Amino acid sequence: MFPYRVDNPRLGPAVATVTIIVLNVLVWIGFEGMGSEASLLRALCSYGLIPAGLLGHLSPGTSIKLGEGLSCTAGSVPPWVTPLSSMFLHGGWFHIIGNMWFLWLFGRNVEDVMGPTRFTIFYVLAGLAAAAAQVLSDPASSLPMVGASGAISGVMGAYLILFPTVRVHLWLFQGIFTTQITVPAYAMLGYWFALQLLGQASALQAEGGGVAFAAHVGGFVAGVLLVTVFKNRDLLAQHKALLASESY
Repeated sequence: MFPYRVDNPRLGPAVATVTIIVLNVLVWIGFEGMGSEASLLRALCSYGLIPAGLLGHLSPGTSIKLGEGLSCTAGSVPPWVTPLSSMFLHGGWFHIIGNMWFLWLFGRNVEDVMGPTRFTIFYVLAGLAAAAAQVLSDPASSLPMVGASGAISGVMGAYLILFPTVRVHLWLFQGIFTTQITVPAYAMLGYWFALQLLGQASALQAEGGGVAFAAHVGGFVAGVLLVTVFKNRDLLAQHKALLASESY
């Protein structure tokens, strides 16, 4: 299941959303070498969030095994920086493309009813809440966590509260066949959140790295809770009036 369009107009340009996407792309290109092994490993272990390092259980210079034949050295960056820096790092092309697409699809409308400044603060706080959830779920982990998905999960949680009935167009993959379907946002986002809960339940029984399901859950819940504080009631009223006037 992959969303490709939402039936939701916008009041104006999404300045903050576009800026965040550009920053992520610039970090991917200029800092992570577009996934080249040496640059990627250095970035992951220097600026990724390592729960054990953040909690003081991992010393700088410690060798970290990332997988079969892959290892790197924990960086000397102050650990308190990594919950923020990790939000702008990605582990591969599919990782960054998927994250930026979801941010583009859902972030613009959320920014529309918050304004760029409030949205930026909201985004960072959701990302930090996601990082905290991941650390609490596995405080002894020495694997670096990277990606914007925790913060974007917060955006999706806010979208659920703000626009529950807006139609989302999806590609539904069935083996080699694809089907296009349209569902209300609450169905698509509720299903996505349920998958994250199931993923986290499975992750608690497994060992090693993988998808940071706890970060997704934490970010989503943070978005649901924070949207009440960060939404601009005047902008929301204007947006809903525009939404009501549009026909699809």
